[in-house]
Amino acid sequence: MKRTHLIAVALLGATTLAAPALAQDSIYVQSNAYRTGPFSGSGTPVADGINDYLTMLNERDGGVGGVKIKFEECETGYDTKKSVECYEQGKAKGSIIYLPWSTGATLAAIPRAHVDKIPIMSMAYGLSAAADGSVFPWVFNPPTTYWDGASILLNYIAKQEGGLDKLKGKRIGLIHLDAPYGKEPIPVLQNLAKKYGFEVLLYPVPAAEMQNQGALWLNIRRDKPDWLYNHGWGAMNPTAVKEAIKNNYPINRLVGVWWSGGDDDARAGGAEAKGYKSLSWHLFGQNFPVMQDILKHVHAKGLSKTTKEKVGEALYARTVYQGMMVAEAIRNAQRLTGKKVINSEDMRRGLESLNVTEARLKELGMEGFASPLKVECGDHNGHHQAFVAEWDGTKWTKASDWISPSKDEVRPLIEAAAKDYAEKNTGWPKRTEVCDPRS
Repeated sequence: MKRTHLIAVALLGATTLAAPALAQDSIYVQSNAYRTGPFSGSGTPVADGINDYLTMLNERDGGVGGVKIKFEECETGYDTKKSVECYEQGKAKGSIIYLPWSTGATLAAIPRAHVDKIPIMSMAYGLSAAADGSVFPWVFNPPTTYWDGASILLNYIAKQEGGLDKLKGKRIGLIHLDAPYGKEPIPVLQNLAKKYGFEVLLYPVPAAEMQNQGALWLNIRRDKPDWLYNHGWGAMNPTAVKEAIKNNYPINRLVGVWWSGGDDDARAGGAEAKGYKSLSWHLFGQNFPVMQDILKHVHAKGLSKTTKEKVGEALYARTVYQGMMVAEAIRNAQRLTGKKVINSEDMRRGLESLNVTEARLKELGMEGFASPLKVECGDHNGHHQAFVAEWDGTKWTKASDWISPSKDEVRPLIEAAAKDYAEKNTGWPKRTEVCDPRS
């Protein structure tokens, strides 16, 4: 009912608001942010990374394709209602893309974006089913979904246990934020549990109890899960690491999703956090040319909001990667349209045919930082590989080979969920957007 109502609101808004004219000397990009509140520990570094990357492009290259990017944040405090206000603000200012920065904000914006023709980038978060571009032409969630992440986790666990057949009888716990974000991997975990014979144990953490997990960890001590998957955010993550140590849970069997792998998350556990693990799709540190350029063109000029030591840390690096995707989509849209100052509809085309090759990553100063990225008309995610990172006591290190998601298992679930979303949302539009060839 709520989603249907949102579609009606979006339709009404589309008939009463005219799209603003874009400034001819810049491309406007607005991003949600939360530098305040209980999620600020995670929100601050992710805001810093994309801000510094796009600032670096402006300072070093004069922007993208000869046009500077005007980047602004809209503070939400991780509140969905405020996020909707920020979406409307960005639309009024002519933002070519919406960067929600929470799954709740993404869900609220999806019906609006399809009417307003503003692409959403929910990088490896949000609605996993939105990877189906045939149903969600205006939503992009590369490079991998939460559903892929759950299957990557299971493939990693299976390798540690001696094979997928060895998952039978195992108990795998999910400690998760009791919010749309935290609940995202549950359908895939439960589906795969039926196939492989393991048990899924759910440990929801209400937002108000993120720093008060004592009772929940008593349940974990009682249940003795063989592995724990941490799907937390903000203050929940360092608390979970500390509680695992306090309750003598084997820290090397606690694995976070990529958003539970911040440096401060692991640091909170002190020396005993060594061995904590997290999924990731990129490397870390300042030894990449892209990070050196940020230090030179942004930090040294006093244009960054973070300290020098934070440049290249896990969550910061994650949104340097996002900044790269935004900039490369702009560049691709400029190529497709022949326009320097693109609009939101052009940006959607740029995102949908994005193809960042190994050679291009090297040109961008990201050789070895991440693997190539492809987005296609029907696949707005790519279902790319990830690896398991491990905290060595002071920093994150690559602790496994690249691991592919179980795409054969995940993709049919995504397509079924996308179809279900469209059927349940009265008036959901059928795709009419033409597919562009990849660059």
